[in-house]
Amino acid sequence: MWFFSRDPVRDFPYEVEPLGQRPEEASGLGLWRLRSGKSRTTGDLVSIFTYEVKPNAEEQTQVARAAFKRLKTLRHPNILTYVDGLETDKCLYIVTEPVMPLGTHLKSKADSGGLNELEVSWGLHQIVKALCFLVNDCSLIHNNVCVASVFVDRAGEWKLGGLDYMFSIQGGESRPRKGIAELEKYDPPEQIESSSKAAGEKWSADMWRLGCLIWEVFNGPLPRPSSLRSLGKIPKSLVPHYCELVGANPKIRPNPSKFLQNCCGPGGFMRNSFVETNLFLEEIQIKEPNERQNFFQKLSDSLDAFPESFCRHKILPQLLTAFEYGSAGAVILTPLFKVGKFLNAEEYQQKIIPVIVKMFSSTDRAMRIRLLQQMEHFIQYLNEPTVNTQIFPHVVHGFLDTNPAIREQTVKSMLLLAPKLSETNLNVELMKHFARLQAKDEQGPIRCNTTVCLGKIAPYLNPATRQRVLISAFSRATKDPFPPSRAAGVLGFAATHNFYSMSDCAFKILPVLCAVTTDPEKSVRDQTFKAIRSFLTKLETVSEDPSMLPEMEKDVHAASTSPGIAAAAGSWAGWAVTGVSSLTSKLIRTNAGGSQTVLGRGGTEEALGSTVENPKTAAGPSPAAATLDPIAPASRPAGWDTEEEGVEEEEEEENSVDRWDDEDWGSLEHEEEESQGLADEDWNTPEWSETPQVKTSQGKTKVEASYGIEATGDWGSEENWESLDSGPSKAELARKKREDRQREMYARRAERKAARGPMKLGARKVD
Repeated sequence: MWFFSRDPVRDFPYEVEPLGQRPEEASGLGLWRLRSGKSRTTGDLVSIFTYEVKPNAEEQTQVARAAFKRLKTLRHPNILTYVDGLETDKCLYIVTEPVMPLGTHLKSKADSGGLNELEVSWGLHQIVKALCFLVNDCSLIHNNVCVASVFVDRAGEWKLGGLDYMFSIQGGESRPRKGIAELEKYDPPEQIESSSKAAGEKWSADMWRLGCLIWEVFNGPLPRPSSLRSLGKIPKSLVPHYCELVGANPKIRPNPSKFLQNCCGPGGFMRNSFVETNLFLEEIQIKEPNERQNFFQKLSDSLDAFPESFCRHKILPQLLTAFEYGSAGAVILTPLFKVGKFLNAEEYQQKIIPVIVKMFSSTDRAMRIRLLQQMEHFIQYLNEPTVNTQIFPHVVHGFLDTNPAIREQTVKSMLLLAPKLSETNLNVELMKHFARLQAKDEQGPIRCNTTVCLGKIAPYLNPATRQRVLISAFSRATKDPFPPSRAAGVLGFAATHNFYSMSDCAFKILPVLCAVTTDPEKSVRDQTFKAIRSFLTKLETVSEDPSMLPEMEKDVHAASTSPGIAAAAGSWAGWAVTGVSSLTSKLIRTNAGGSQTVLGRGGTEEALGSTVENPKTAAGPSPAAATLDPIAPASRPAGWDTEEEGVEEEEEEENSVDRWDDEDWGSLEHEEEESQGLADEDWNTPEWSETPQVKTSQGKTKVEASYGIEATGDWGSEENWESLDSGPSKAELARKKREDRQREMYARRAERKAARGPMKLGARKVD
């Protein structure tokens, strides 16, 4: 019945591109025509070799059916991969992985700037490996090695096809090539003049044709067999081995395995990093874990010389597999992001982003810090929902990490994450962590970078948060014992000047800056005077022309910011992030006997570019010279070795005075337990109360009260300003008591120093 007869071609599960749409792929040597296709179910791209059965062509049809069977049964990585097929009375369809003819590939490479010898060396390596498999393992003779029988996949790897005329060594006979005169030029001399030539080895004919393939790869289509005598553009390292292939005597042509061994020897054409990388990838599953780690660590340096298609389709899947099923860990991040540059936005979202999201949830510290360090490479591909729901909740754990390097990188990462954070994450959650770091972190560079980062992300904060946080935060920074932190607080005021009203400038900011004009560090004082002049100019402008007030305060209550404002905020105090980072890296290192850094007066270099003063002596007199002491493995805070080591009682007393006390900063944790949101007190807790020492004219050390204004409440309230003139509060009494205790300690220490004699500057015990 008619409904039982079905058209196999119509039910074929692949869409076949009409013949002739791509002439460079639709035409070629041999019986087959290469056409592009796509799976009807998955949409995956494929290549389809088609053969139309013609009348009175039984011999050609028999050859095509034999090739169909050979390709279906032969499985080898260097032979064209069979996916599916269709065999009817009218046609033959062979579905393979998506490929293009080698001739088309070479032409496109020539048009785009030339042939990459690394790619050719690996391609020839693959074809010879395929011949080794056929001759030595399967006892088969390919009998059709030429450019037309080689195809290139998406990764740029060469695959051997064209199995039409293959025959078995044991009792088989080569199939005739009737009607295909183009293939006769690849026949070896012994087949053309069989009576006068001695019989060679079983592989002799295929190796001759391999020589023809090498000639065509470097010189273009072979016009005639005699052209093989001219070397043309064949590389010098390949010439000796090529000459063995095209020798007139078939007995001296090497076995494929021998040829491969010779080319991979010292100085050989196939002895290079690209071939070695591919060979390692082929055996990566059986390699030891330490070998895989070393391989991925060195891989990044070689990727720049590798073809882009190879990195996308060969290296990237191996990296993803190593992360998913192996124990590669953080070492794959550098090559992963380098390969990711070759992907478009859609491919990046599909392949890289899921891996990144999973990596952020890892507890591996090495992976976390590398992700933070390289966030600039992938932040543009992260959308806001992914950042707020899957990335940020894991990143914020870095603020509480005991490793200073992770805390520092977490702070820096906020520069990139802030534009994508939600209202709650940015204005509430992030501000809580910043308040804690700026108030209580033991590392001065981290406190400094927190202040810098706050100034840079200020344009993204909502107006209410800016009004509540910025002045209090920068005021606190100006009282930090770490000089660059004080400079960062001053620069923070200057960089965010457009977010303050005129009353804020006059009543809140200028009093704080005026107090900093007596800072012990000249660099901080210089920045302060510049900032004061800037704010005074702003006030004078409005005083001269009150109509300018709306224009001057247009950004104070603005809910959004323009790119220009964000760029301006991003350009200030760049030294604080870059220069202080180098010190932080030294502080977190263990005491391994590395090089020492000697600083000049004040503990800072003139440009504040590479090293900054240590917090321990920031509030005290600036030494003439000091030596940076890396943090010891026992998590000992970094400090200046200004006195002889071994005086334990004195060190304990100094720790109680010179180092950072939680009481001086206030208990942020207690405040957070009392309030669900971000309270003003988070940024208005008592500041550093450490008192600087000043040298008198007699050379004795005198203790003076700390400079600056103590922020004890809400800066925006007049009542709080009036309360400063009223009777002393509990907070003031407690602060007064701490100052008295610290004066006594400083006095006792000064007496001991005077009795001991002058300090030996720069002296340090060498391990």
